[in-house]
Amino acid sequence: MRNYRERVASVWLMFSSRGRAAAAASVFVVSAVVLAAGASTAAAQGTFSLHSSDLRDGAAIGKAQIYDRSGCKGENVSPQLSWRNAPAGTKSFAVTVFDIDAPGPGWWHWAVAAIPPSVTTLPANASASGYLNAIGAMQARNDWGDTGYGGPCPPPGKPHRYIVTVFALNTADLRLGSGRHALMFDHEINTAMLAKASLTVTYQR
Repeated sequence: MRNYRERVASVWLMFSSRGRAAAAASVFVVSAVVLAAGASTAAAQGTFSLHSSDLRDGAAIGKAQIYDRSGCKGENVSPQLSWRNAPAGTKSFAVTVFDIDAPGPGWWHWAVAAIPPSVTTLPANASASGYLNAIGAMQARNDWGDTGYGGPCPPPGKPHRYIVTVFALNTADLRLGSGRHALMFDHEINTAMLAKASLTVTYQR
């Protein structure tokens, strides 16, 4: 009788262990499916990205976007920009253009904030045409001393790199006003940033 009871207990333990293992395996499979579904959703959404019909990443900037003073003879037209796949929770967008090779802390050429979340394209010359005012956006004072876009015009010599960036922000209520310096815009933009995407262009005199 004792041997019989021991064998029954042994068989029950074996099936019990197999049941726990099967349950654990089921949990693992369900977890893997959930993770895979999440990854597929993220992949389907795509990466936040910036595009331009006027600028090509890594290439020289065109005459239209070059500054029209200080010895430069461009047209000072802000570039066409568009972006896609903004993250969930985006309440507004911002755009900056910054020369990372200028002496000292760099040189601000453009900063725009309070672009509505429904806007995903800025046409060429949005800065001077009145388009940004019409959609309720605000522009900073650049390092040329002007409010709005001021194109590249570096000293003669080595080429400079200009980082063009669009930011997706978690608020539309930034503590900013039109005409404040771009450095102030940069601080508030980075405080509220959900994601950013950039292009780099160059110019040499």
